[in-house]
Amino acid sequence: MVKKMKPHVRAIYEYVKAHEDENITANDIKTALGIEDVRKVNGVITMSFCRHKDENKEIVPLMERVPGEATTNENGKAVVPKYIKLTDEGRDIEIEDVE
Repeated sequence: MVKKMKPHVRAIYEYVKAHEDENITANDIKTALGIEDVRKVNGVITMSFCRHKDENKEIVPLMERVPGEATTNENGKAVVPKYIKLTDEGRDIEIEDVE
């Protein structure tokens, strides 16, 4: 499958693919790529990868958010991290750049 990606979308994809064996979060991606707002990372992941549509307009996720083990933050609130993982379809794409 060939997917057209803008440079900032490709950077997120390549980071996730390079760290596939690690438990990375959207915040890890934000920090590593120097993106100013984690909401931008989450937006790209959701719209470009989790809701990716194939040529038949059917949703075929390329990434998914996998819940991790719950921990407690400094305020005593339970926090469940969501790790970003490639799906089988996401591992097998070819990238074509668009501006």
